[in-house]
Amino acid sequence: MRAFAQHVEEAVSVVLLTVMGILAFTNVLTRYFIHYSFAFTEEIEVALLVWVTMLGGAACFKRGLHLGFTFLAERLPAPLRKAVAALSGALMLLVCAVLFRFSLVHIRDEIEMSITTEALAIPQWWYTLAIPVGCIFIVLRVIEATVSKLRERA
Repeated sequence: MRAFAQHVEEAVSVVLLTVMGILAFTNVLTRYFIHYSFAFTEEIEVALLVWVTMLGGAACFKRGLHLGFTFLAERLPAPLRKAVAALSGALMLLVCAVLFRFSLVHIRDEIEMSITTEALAIPQWWYTLAIPVGCIFIVLRVIEATVSKLRERA
């Protein structure tokens, strides 16, 4: 179970990307053979892409794969390097907090206005929910990465 918890973002992303691939391939086949498009599949694919993006961002924080300007930070003494890591983590948490807050406002507005999707007419907030959920995953992984950097020896 611990292994799954460590790789939940990747596992869910693999499933979502598989679904997206199957939908896109099915749509291509139907367009080619019966000259009919399943337009609703594009709506689902775009919605799933938001989920994959947010989960992928969290997975990258876990592995330290995000682009960073490390040229100066790597040349600092250990205490300053740790301070920069803490500052970087704190700034990322701030960005996630702001994104989380505005995504909740957006979801509230979508619910209050009963906004539905174009093709499937399902509540739009189901798709928008990817942003605050993704922020939670990112916050957890940023905290893990920051704590890990702060525990490193010089």
